[in-house]
Amino acid sequence: MNRLSFLAIFLMILVAGSCVSRRKLTYLQFSDKSARTELTGEPGLSVTPKDYKVMPNDYLFIRVITPDPVWSALFNMQTGEGGITMESAALSSYPVDTEGNIEIPYVNKVHVAGKTLSEIKEELDKVFKNYLTDAAITVRMVDNNISLLGEVTVPGRYPITKERMTVFEALAMAGDLSVYGNRQRVQLIRPSPYGPVIKEFTLSDRSILNSEYYYVMPNDIIYVMPIRGRAFHQNSTIYTLFLSTISTALVIISYFRTL
Repeated sequence: MNRLSFLAIFLMILVAGSCVSRRKLTYLQFSDKSARTELTGEPGLSVTPKDYKVMPNDYLFIRVITPDPVWSALFNMQTGEGGITMESAALSSYPVDTEGNIEIPYVNKVHVAGKTLSEIKEELDKVFKNYLTDAAITVRMVDNNISLLGEVTVPGRYPITKERMTVFEALAMAGDLSVYGNRQRVQLIRPSPYGPVIKEFTLSDRSILNSEYYYVMPNDIIYVMPIRGRAFHQNSTIYTLFLSTISTALVIISYFRTL
C-alpha cells in the first residue's frame, strides 16, 4: 500500500469518526423507561412552578386590591402612572430576609419562606382580614428568571414568561442547543433551602415529560454539556487543511519521482 492510499483511508476514517448518529440528535425518543407509551405530562406527575417554595433573598410583589383608595395607598407601594411593569414590580417588591420573613407596612413581619405562592396568598388573606373585609390579594415572584449555560446558541439569563414553562421552551429562548450540545447530558442546578441540588437528565427520552425536570422553576440553571470530541470538531478545519497540505505535497513528490 503506497502513501497516497494510506492517506486516503486515514481521511475516510477521520470523516466517519466526526459524524454524529441521528439517534443522538433526536429529542423525545422511546426507550425502555417510556415503554413506547404516549406520555403527556399529566398534572401531579411533574413539578411545576406552582410547587416552588419561596426562599430567603427572593423578592415578592404583593398587591392589595380594595375599592377604598385610602387603604390601597396605605398597603400598596407606588408603581407609577404607567401601571404595573416588570421594572415597577421589582421596585415595589418585598425582599425575603435571611429569616424567611417579609415586612409589610402596618402589618409587620410575615413568615413566607418554605411556602408556595398560593400558601402565602392564603396567609395574607387572613392577615388583611383584620383590616379589610373586601380585599383581594395578588402575590407574584419578582426577578423570575432562569439561566441557560454551556452548549446553547445564546447563553444567558432569561425571564420565565408563563406559569408553566417547559425545559424545551426555555432552550428555545436560547436558540436551542448548539451543534456541540449533548442531548444525553444536561444538568439542572436548582436552589433549595439546603443548598443547590444538581441533577443530570437526557432530552432524548420521552420519560422527561413526566419528570421533575420538565417544568423550569425560578432561579434554575440549565447547563448543556458538550459532546465528546468538541475540541476536535472545533479544530477540524485546521486538521483538514494540514492533511490537505500533506496530501498535495505527497502528490507532487510522487509526480516528480515518476519523471
